[in-house]
Amino acid sequence: MPSARQPRVSLDILVEAGAWPAKRRLRLLVQTAVKATLAEVAAQGEVSELSVLFSDDAHIQQLNKDWRGKDKPTNVLSFPAFPVAVGAPLQPMLGDIVLASETVNREAELEGKPLEHHLTHLVVHGVLHLLGHDHEEESEAEDMEAIERRVLARLAIPDPYA
Repeated sequence: MPSARQPRVSLDILVEAGAWPAKRRLRLLVQTAVKATLAEVAAQGEVSELSVLFSDDAHIQQLNKDWRGKDKPTNVLSFPAFPVAVGAPLQPMLGDIVLASETVNREAELEGKPLEHHLTHLVVHGVLHLLGHDHEEESEAEDMEAIERRVLARLAIPDPYA
């Protein structure tokens, strides 16, 4: 029996603000993170789209305030295009991921991690949210972190929770 083919995800990458690696490097990093995440969760579907916005703390703070009622910057926000249940086939549009330069760079430095490792982890985290995963409850958080660990291990990136 042939194995199921992994869905294709068309990426829209926009660098709006902040200190980020070159756009072509960001595209490769996002492609790699998305592919590994979809493989780990055995995602089903044909074609989908994902938008990733590389921005700054000021923009993400406003988004966080407007959408989550939290008036502070954060490292990553995910905005699903459609409500989705874990394990459901991909929708034609996954949604949007927004990352904040200052916070992401500061966290990587404080944790002694290469920026690209931390950024990959955050993209994986964001994609998992778009696939219906959450971490509001302890058991959900443990499940989501376990998936993140396995995805990052596929990419030879050390466990971010160790």
